[in-house]
Amino acid sequence: MRDNERYDAIVIGSGQGGTPLTSALAQAGRSTALIEREHVGGTCINEGCTPTKTMVASARVAQLARRAEDYGVHAGPVTVDVARVRRRKQAVVDSFRGSDIRRLQTNGVELIMGEASFTGPRSLEVRLSAGGTRQVDADTIVINTGRRPSMPAIEGLPAARVLNSTTIMELDQAPEHLLVLGGSYVGLEFGQMFNRFGSQVTIIERGPRLVSREDADVSEAMAEILREDGLEVLLDAQPVRAEPTADDEEFRLVVQTPSGERTLVGSYLLAAAGRVPNTEALNLSAAGVEVDDRGNVRVNDRLETNVGGIYAIGDVIGGPAFTHISYDDFRILRTNLLDGGNASKRDRFVPYTLFTDPQLGRVGLSEEEARRQERNVRVAKIPMNYVARAIEVDESRGLMKAVVDADSGEILGCAVLGIEGGELMAMMEIAMLGHLHYGVLRDAIFAHPTLAESLNTLFTTLDS
Repeated sequence: MRDNERYDAIVIGSGQGGTPLTSALAQAGRSTALIEREHVGGTCINEGCTPTKTMVASARVAQLARRAEDYGVHAGPVTVDVARVRRRKQAVVDSFRGSDIRRLQTNGVELIMGEASFTGPRSLEVRLSAGGTRQVDADTIVINTGRRPSMPAIEGLPAARVLNSTTIMELDQAPEHLLVLGGSYVGLEFGQMFNRFGSQVTIIERGPRLVSREDADVSEAMAEILREDGLEVLLDAQPVRAEPTADDEEFRLVVQTPSGERTLVGSYLLAAAGRVPNTEALNLSAAGVEVDDRGNVRVNDRLETNVGGIYAIGDVIGGPAFTHISYDDFRILRTNLLDGGNASKRDRFVPYTLFTDPQLGRVGLSEEEARRQERNVRVAKIPMNYVARAIEVDESRGLMKAVVDADSGEILGCAVLGIEGGELMAMMEIAMLGHLHYGVLRDAIFAHPTLAESLNTLFTTLDS
């Protein structure tokens, strides 16, 4: 019987935590293999952040062109070549993916293309993409297999009319009417994007508000912006059943709303109501690795599973599914495995930005979360039309909001729904990391006229 191939470390999945981790392990002199089922770079580069934000940029240009006359500029009729947008997106993806592959090659990582499954606590079988199998062992194994879009169970829904966050980016033209199931990050970014590409768009959200983790006033402001852009937003709406139309080019979707049943006729349905972990093919039971009731790999604060030597990082462990969190997972394991440290994911900040236009950036506690914790808080809030720079560039939709500890004056969290909301949020995150009193930002001298200057205005409201 042939012996298994032996490595010091194996990482399953090349996402934004796995790729740099394999490089760090190899640079430290450990024989390292990276097993990838589909494409190097994981969700972020191939199907998530990179392609979607590239296409969001095209949608924003289309919108600015349509608004040209607001600025005294005559641009003429605006049309969008969705196929050209897709090709631009793919060129950026290919460039980023190529950079990751070159990094792996430079650092001496062996890239194995195939699907891995455990045969024991230290052993894996890899079903190679090119055919055949390989048996590999390692003392250290890291699971980084990510998540995929979940598909809705709607009676009668034609499979050919359903898109997910990957397949929608392969369309060559904008659908006449796009129905979007889900009112959070994926649904809102794609919904606004395709509205700007020329589609009629209806957002169908099962809950009482969009981006449900946000405070009610932030969610309401987001809904108002989208409706102003021409999207239809249905809240407390539950799909009941679907049926094809006579020509099979559209379908009817019956939706239960607070005012009764409605029948929507759509070209496609974008399923944007959640993601599920890629764990079912791993045969985790052979290694004794525990998962929760949703299939997420259970880990402690050091990203260790219940089996010694096996770790999990990124989206597959549940929790915040953001690239920057996956990258921080890499830093934790690098510190602990290579530097002899004791890094942990406990109490780390989880900033995020929703790349609608305007952006929604948030970090820390919302007002509702702070009050549920019975914190003694004060709230600073201004509309974006209080911000000189936003008015000057005619991008004054949205609001800024910060939650402050009433006793210490420290900033506990913020939400910025406005032009470059993610960048403004990051400035407040830096203040939070430094445990600064809000008065430092209130009294700071920022260049005029910049968006940063809005922090003076925001925190001055706490003095009234």
